[in-house]
Amino acid sequence: MGENEERYACEAFSSNWVSTVGPNLRAFEEDFSRLVGQPAVCLASGTAAIHLGLQLMSVGPGDEVFCSTLTFAASANPVRYLGATPVFIDSNYATWNMDPGCLEEGLRDRAAKGRLPKAVVVVDLYGQVADMDPILEICGRYGVPVLEDAAEALGATYKGRSAGTFGQISVFSFNGNKIITTAGGGMMVSPDPALVEKARFLATQARDPGIAYEHSVIGYNYRMSNVLAGIGRGQLEVLNLRVMQRRANFTHYKTAFANVRGLEPMPDASYGEPNNWLSCFLIDETKFGCNRDQLIGFLDAEGIETRPVWKPMHLQQVYQEYPTFGGKVAEELFKRGICLPSSSSLTKAELDRVVDRILAAPQQFRHEVPCHA
Repeated sequence: MGENEERYACEAFSSNWVSTVGPNLRAFEEDFSRLVGQPAVCLASGTAAIHLGLQLMSVGPGDEVFCSTLTFAASANPVRYLGATPVFIDSNYATWNMDPGCLEEGLRDRAAKGRLPKAVVVVDLYGQVADMDPILEICGRYGVPVLEDAAEALGATYKGRSAGTFGQISVFSFNGNKIITTAGGGMMVSPDPALVEKARFLATQARDPGIAYEHSVIGYNYRMSNVLAGIGRGQLEVLNLRVMQRRANFTHYKTAFANVRGLEPMPDASYGEPNNWLSCFLIDETKFGCNRDQLIGFLDAEGIETRPVWKPMHLQQVYQEYPTFGGKVAEELFKRGICLPSSSSLTKAELDRVVDRILAAPQQFRHEVPCHA
């Protein structure tokens, strides 16, 4: 937390605006809109934003939606909420994000069958924006709209432009583990103000204008509270600092491991600046001396929490029967990828301890070579 989150939240309490209306909501949306340059609406979660976004794209039963496979389940689950079928698209090694070549292969296949998807959900993975120019060109050629899932990428840029501004609809998350947080919450933005206003309407139970409780369509209880929006206002004020801290973490790790065989950082794409939400590395067991899972177990015993990179959606039990274009790259990244401690509050001493324990790990798994007379 920064310095003003508590003040804004306390203002909500003192003014008695603690529900889903109030000045913090308006101010948070206005501040966020100025940051990204598009109209914005505060919602209960990033998942809710994806759900409403896909609904506004007219996704429904029987439709297909293409989606990055290397992502958290919240990117894909709203497709199923709407009765549609997710089709998963592989990553590339250059960015770990959606591979434009696999995307084009999928769209070409569906076009030949006369059944194009209703939308493409492109994820900005671990704070790095996907290569949006070719993705948008391909989708534009086939007339398929893009929803940009920038849940992990607030503060990142692509060719000088803010993450989360490339889709017909884009979404952000303020979950507790994100680069800034409202404890729980999300934001939907769009260059089309009418879509944002329709999302606001649907998020407040789709109550029709007037004093009576009239409803002509089904709505949702998806609005953020004024209290949480106050936290968001304060967090937005320290976003640049948080990005600097996350980038410093990644730089610390990269520098420490620069001459270590078998530890390869997630690549920084040449086209933009990531926010380095998480510091991710690939492990080559034959060069490093232990595999990813052994390292996670060793660090856990040392009191250091790490995680694998996201398990691809096409490998998940709930989604393994759904169509996939490619998949081998995402599978390899999952098999070898590890997310290191990345909190904005990490001290140099804590980072150094993580580095020290990682460098010590291979010794624990190196088999002794028997001596021969």
